[in-house]
This record gives sequence, structure tokens and C-alpha cells, in this order.
Amino acid sequence: MCITGMGWTTALGDGLDEVWQQLTSGRVGVRESAGDGRPPAALLTDGEADRGADGPPSARQISLAVTTAAAALRDAGCPAGDVDTLVLGSSLGPHLDDAAETSPHTLTSAVAEQLGVARSASVSTACSSGADAVLAGAALLTGGEAERCLCGGIDLLTEGKLLGHRALGTLSASGAVRPFDTDRDGTLFGEGAGFLLLETRAAATARGARILGELRGWGASNDGTGPTAPDETGAGAVLAVRRALARAGADARDIAVINAHGTGTRANDTAEAACYGTVFGKESEAVVFATKPAFGHTLGATGALEAIALLLALRHGSVPPLPHTRTVMPELTLPLAADAPREFTGSLGISLTLGFGGFNTCLLLAADGPRTAVGGAA
Repeated sequence: MCITGMGWTTALGDGLDEVWQQLTSGRVGVRESAGDGRPPAALLTDGEADRGADGPPSARQISLAVTTAAAALRDAGCPAGDVDTLVLGSSLGPHLDDAAETSPHTLTSAVAEQLGVARSASVSTACSSGADAVLAGAALLTGGEAERCLCGGIDLLTEGKLLGHRALGTLSASGAVRPFDTDRDGTLFGEGAGFLLLETRAAATARGARILGELRGWGASNDGTGPTAPDETGAGAVLAVRRALARAGADARDIAVINAHGTGTRANDTAEAACYGTVFGKESEAVVFATKPAFGHTLGATGALEAIALLLALRHGSVPPLPHTRTVMPELTLPLAADAPREFTGSLGISLTLGFGGFNTCLLLAADGPRTAVGGAA
């Protein structure tokens, strides 16, 4: 499956290259929300995600999705009318906080209508929603049901979600996300959206599209451990990664870079480290990075945002640092870009998401075309 367009709205803005440069420089987009009309004392991400902030949550979600999806279509040079299906993932959207009677698919249908895409589908698998939307789009293409799918994820940070995560104790007390650090103490949440245009190679070639990369493999599993806690042995995540590798016809030794879920919570990071140890062993040189220190945890959007970040990493041959990670947990034996960007060689990478309810999704991406230096020309 060819990736021909990308668009994101993040804590650091919405320009692909501009945001990547900020990630590479170690910038973070987290700020306190007091006084801006958001839930008191909530930790939110800053930037372009405030579009439509004055309306009800459902209107804000539609506005953010349309704006970001349209950016992906512009990047692809593809009219919305040529897209067969919009596949949109969200962790149940803003339905807990909106007086209007909405469902995830009500909002997805509204986004498709405003964009001008005839058909739409909704995915809601907690924090794996954005990645599963990409997976679902790929399934439509491989099954001959579509030639082009616009796939993505979106989530708003609402009071209902904040209350739930406060009760679960997942929020960081220190105000920083520190993936794979021995002193990690939780995550922070943010709003965001990300979209990728997937096309069959025949469809992309027929319209002379610029191909940014390929989705070579994908895999999913559910470990069924509980409604929120992951399986800390990483067994479910291992299954998802191995399924992605098998579909791509790749070996673990072929993977050069890993965009980790990296929530900075004790349980999730433990499960991920165990997964990577099982799949890749201690001798692998696959470099691990994560974007949640900069973007916050964008819930249903995170899988789509991380797929975009992975493709940018493959394009540049380097990964951004983890600005708050200082002492790497011994269970993670793979190289980690902690205090500075780190270069790597190779053209294959994976993005792994671990969602509430035991959802595990792995996307395997390949770079396409010449590499680009950060901020430079190919």
C-alpha cells in the first residue's frame, strides 16, 4: 500500500517539516490549561488544535478532523472526490461531554460529508484507534473494496476523559512524560489529529502521485488482560508485531527504527520493553523513539500521528530525542534516543500502539525515495 499524503495537527503545530524540526530539537508542547476555558488544572498540548474551540465538543472534533484531513489531501494532490472511503478512528469521541446525541460514526459521517468523500467507516479501539483505522483502510485496499482510503485518528481532551484518567492514576505528577525512564510516573494528554492517504500502487501510479512510503505490513491482537491494564509480559504486543513482520515478509533483523507507544506509565512501558526484548533480542540495533513527551497522549489519534512520525524518521534517517528521559530502564535493551537525535541506517520501521481493553496494533512502514537531511533538500 502506498502512502501518498499526510497531515497532522499536533501540540507543536501542523506543518510536517516544521513539527519534525521541533521534535528533533527536543521541543515539547505541553502547557497548563487554567484560564483558557478547558478543564481546570488539566495538562493540555498547545498549538493548532484549538481550532473551533468555542463550539461544543462534537463541533470541535468535526472541525479539527476536516482541517487535518484536508491538509493530507493537499499534500497528496488528490481531490476528496477521488477518495473511496474515509476511515476515522477515535476513542469514542466527545460523547461523554456533549449534550448532543452523537456516536463515533455520526461524527465520522459529518467529516466525510464536509470533505466530499462518499463513504466512511469508524473505528474505536481506544488508544489503538488511529493505527487500526490505517489497518482497516489497508484491508479495504487489499480486498479490492477501494483504491484510495483516507485513514486517520482524532481525539479531543475533554473533562470526562480527564476525570476517568485521574481516577485510574495514569496522569504524571511531575508534569512530564518520560518514556522508559526508571522514574517514569505517568502520562499527559493532548488533542490532536493525523491522516494518511493510502492508495494501491496502481492507483497512485495512474495519477502520477508522489509516493512518500509504503505500508508493508500490519498486525493486531487483543491480550484480554483487563479493561485498562496491559499484559506486562508483552505477549499480546509480540503477537501484533510478529503478524506485521509476517505480512511484510520481513524479519525482526530488518527493522531499523521503532516508534514506541511510550506513554511513560509503569505498566505500559514494562509491557513494551518486554515485547521488544522477546521480538528483537539484545543484539538488535533498532533505535526506539516516542512522540508523547512532545505531543502528549492523544488517545485515538496517537496511532496515526505516530505512523506519520515514523515515516518522517525513515525519510530523514534519524529520530528525535526523548527530552525528559534520563535513566533508561534496564528492561529496555534496544538503543534509545534519549538526550539527542540519533541516526540510523535501514529503510524499515514499525509503530506499535497499545490501547485500553488489550488492543495491540503494529504498522510496518518502508521509506520510498531518497532520504532528506533535516531541514534540507533531498
